Amino acid sequence: MPSLLFALLDRWRSPPPKSEKVSWLGSVSYAHRGLHVPGVPENSLAAFRDAIDRGMGIECDVQRTADGHAVVFHDFELDRLTAETGPVESRSVAAVTRIELIGSHDRIPSLRRMLDEVAGRVPILIEIKSQRGSFRNAGALCQAVRRTLEGYAGQHAIMSFDPRVVRWFADRSPLTVRGLVVTEENDKALPGMIRRRAFLWKARPDFLAYDIRDLPSRFAAGQRKRGLPVLTWTVRSAEHRERAEEFADASIAEGSGVA
Repeated sequence: MPSLLFALLDRWRSPPPKSEKVSWLGSVSYAHRGLHVPGVPENSLAAFRDAIDRGMGIECDVQRTADGHAVVFHDFELDRLTAETGPVESRSVAAVTRIELIGSHDRIPSLRRMLDEVAGRVPILIEIKSQRGSFRNAGALCQAVRRTLEGYAGQHAIMSFDPRVVRWFADRSPLTVRGLVVTEENDKALPGMIRRRAFLWKARPDFLAYDIRDLPSRFAAGQRKRGLPVLTWTVRSAEHRERAEEFADASIAEGSGVA
């Protein structure tokens, strides 16, 4: 009885997408932050070009600049990946895109520059980051991403751990394919199960991007069965690849996880 009740609630609170909207998601494997290796930094144009050359889709991350633009960069702070320090959001897009990534002469690209480079040749997954607390900055980043994506004809989707981000696109840009990123790590007991379902109902996603360490997952399998594609991250080994092939529709891979 509880399973039937949850199934009915899922269908009501988070209806599955039409298949034609999401069928492309499983057509390729995705290079996690581009096809990065030593000398080719993550989320660089070089990493994206190498992914395209391998026929892979691209997964990337975005941050917002002080003047309201989206740039392709994983961290909130510049410290790990550049010789600069401090938050990305404290600088203008002109200043951020002049910064070189450590280990190369590649600079941090704007989302616009990245889209111009890909030009629809492969699908793109754009992960939108949010910080705990106020949704104000994340909402502004959502707006920046939506504005940049206007007119882009290539296959693309946004995704986030934050159900508020996914719901923002459901409410304001319903044609945009949107995914909820999920991990069950250290959260497998009843409170975690309830939290995942609450996030699902809040987000109303078109697909799930699931932690490979949690597959197989009863929750993921149930959502997949009712029409939500399941992508899985981060696939880093041959064993991960085998698990992804059995329990997911596509992998988000790097290193030895790239077939």
